[in-house]
Amino acid sequence: MSDQLNQFTHAQRERLAFIDFSLQYFGHIARTDLIQRFKTGLAASTRDFTAYKELAPDNLTLVHQTKSYHRTDRFKPIFKHDPEVILTSLSRGFGNGISSGIQPSEQCFDAVRLIHPDQTIIAALMRAIHNKQPIKCAYVSVSSGESTRVIVPHAIVNNGHRWHVRAYDRKHQSFRDFVCTRFTGITALQQSINTCEGRQYDQQWHQQIELNLIAHPSIPQPKAIQMDYGMTDGKLQLKVRAALAAYLLRQWQVDCSKGHKFTGQGCQLALANLEVLKGVENTALAPGYAL
Repeated sequence: MSDQLNQFTHAQRERLAFIDFSLQYFGHIARTDLIQRFKTGLAASTRDFTAYKELAPDNLTLVHQTKSYHRTDRFKPIFKHDPEVILTSLSRGFGNGISSGIQPSEQCFDAVRLIHPDQTIIAALMRAIHNKQPIKCAYVSVSSGESTRVIVPHAIVNNGHRWHVRAYDRKHQSFRDFVCTRFTGITALQQSINTCEGRQYDQQWHQQIELNLIAHPSIPQPKAIQMDYGMTDGKLQLKVRAALAAYLLRQWQVDCSKGHKFTGQGCQLALANLEVLKGVENTALAPGYAL
């Protein structure tokens, strides 16, 4: 396949990669999508789809009613999309069509990261989100082991430790977080979602709260911490989604105890407005917090 792709110009490979990506992660693509993204003409986009069909005839089928190409069950990507690049690109609104592996620097080193979800899982979740579809999935829970459930995903989130998907869980009839690496299989269900399962009904997701962070009172030289976090007047004010607040507090090791008595795990920050956590889910993740 690489030899076949090399016959095309870099610009056309970019467009072919965009077709490949859109089919894999969104489930469909139209010529207008290609034209809008790359500012090409109708004739050029037609040639691109013709070239793609010659490379992978089983990957797509034209649906005349929508005038768009849809992903088939026999789809096999012709470009290798690196999971980290794809997740970063998706979180930023999708970058370039061709995603390549990150080249490590010998002078600048990033933190060690946990394993990334399988790209087929990411793709299945993204298609369900994009097309507003419920999915039947096999999922391994820490508390109950592997089970099958039906969920309606609406967002993929990096919580600082790992990637999870925010979804409505039909079993518990509530919105919950599911770790992306714990899915062992996903099947899209050809049905519409119920009204209450839509993203707009996830109150914790839409609710914005303000966290007021200060240097931990136990720190003898608070100015150092204030400089680390770019504080103004000794305080850092952050607006976050209620559904993500506890993850941030855990990631930054923010003391959320009354009187700021929690000094374990290297806490250098404290939450000045504890009352904001009332009604926030997953507060068990917030260091030292007690209901």
